[in-house]
Amino acid sequence: MSSHREAPEISKDPVADGTDVYAFVSPDKPSTVTLIANFIPLQKPDSGPNFFEFGDDVLYEIHVANSGRATPDISYQFRFSTRIRNPRTFLYNTGPIQNISDAAWNRPQTYTVTQVTRRGRQTTRKVLGTNLPCPPVNVGVRSTPDYPALARQAVRFLPAGKRVFAGQRADAFHVDLGSIFDLGALRPFNEAHLINMPEMNGRNSTQSFNVHSIALQIPIEQLTRTGRRPSGVSDPAATIGVWATASRQKSRVLDRKQARYVGVGPWKQVSRLANPLFNEVIVPMAEKDRWNIRPPSGDKQYQRYVYRPELAGLLPQLYPGVFPRLAAYRKERADLHAILLTGIPAGVVDGFQNFTGPTPADMLRLNVAVPPTAEPNPLGLVAGDAAGFPNGRRVGDDVVTVELRAVAGLTIPLVDPSFTPDDAAAAVEDGTSNTNAPLLANFPYLGHPGGGYQTEPGTTSVGSGQR
Repeated sequence: MSSHREAPEISKDPVADGTDVYAFVSPDKPSTVTLIANFIPLQKPDSGPNFFEFGDDVLYEIHVANSGRATPDISYQFRFSTRIRNPRTFLYNTGPIQNISDAAWNRPQTYTVTQVTRRGRQTTRKVLGTNLPCPPVNVGVRSTPDYPALARQAVRFLPAGKRVFAGQRADAFHVDLGSIFDLGALRPFNEAHLINMPEMNGRNSTQSFNVHSIALQIPIEQLTRTGRRPSGVSDPAATIGVWATASRQKSRVLDRKQARYVGVGPWKQVSRLANPLFNEVIVPMAEKDRWNIRPPSGDKQYQRYVYRPELAGLLPQLYPGVFPRLAAYRKERADLHAILLTGIPAGVVDGFQNFTGPTPADMLRLNVAVPPTAEPNPLGLVAGDAAGFPNGRRVGDDVVTVELRAVAGLTIPLVDPSFTPDDAAAAVEDGTSNTNAPLLANFPYLGHPGGGYQTEPGTTSVGSGQR
């Protein structure tokens, strides 16, 4: 998965587990950038009476680097607070929730947003919003009869033209986990696998599951180091780096009076995420937990796994005779290094660059001067759509296919014109698409979460009147 349960330790702490990060120029408001960080993976909608929610004891952050150092120049911090309205009931809600302030909702959650700006040795903090409401989860047709209306009520405006949303959404990431982690099989190419089986369509393992999303929409000039809109794609200030983290206090102590654990001491990072599948597929098992607690600026130690990714060596073995040119390629994968760790310099792709400097760091790199595409291609840049992954990441981008084809050698000619990719490199895929709730045309773009009453194993429906 993009980063669902991607490392041994964070898989035991789902409330702090980041699953996906998105960064794109807003298609319906191109003067802004939308940043989204998802947490709490694989939420089964019918999970009452204790439904999913953000952790009150977790510090969630979305970071932006704009100075070329791969360090956070701007951070947006989120702290959540949950209360119980009626201590005498076991129920999440005692009647239909008609609006997000409804007394029938027994466990409302609110949050505070703080912007931290770092310039040289000076750090400034500004609280952008307090007591902002989350929507409830989508319990079902009786409890949350008009879920889209509840979600709309949770979209709030912040100072200086910003918007924010924090709450449950349908997972838009799609992947065939059952096949990929069964010895690297891709169902559409089953017959070519070393252990061959009949070919079939891929199966989306995240179908019917929800996540919790933090979404921000911010005017472009507030994210660049110059404080203005870039002059064009080639403007060095046009590219920003984006990643998300979750942190916990250093110690946890069981408070017997409160009957729960409380945090003590300084905040320590326990999860981070930028490019999809980086820790999942690139970083070896023994390094995954350490990767999660380290900053992107220290990723030089991991670049050897990008230069020679394990999966690129496995593909020719798992699919004998299908990738002979990839098997014979002995050079370091400079194409993957540029895509994942530095951004693509000018001159590699005509009319495009998202280079952030020589410091290798796992960040989503978004050139904010590239306008939204009227008809987006889910394969993004490799299909000629420069507004898509790996130029940031849109919620509809098929990142699994893009990364499979890149690892299979399709992007090597960008930096090594002497290489001709195997024919299969342009066709390899896991055969899935987003079969969860439909994406929205406007902020926060991710689809409404599947409801507990409506959801059957393997399917998701937001119900009549809830689209």
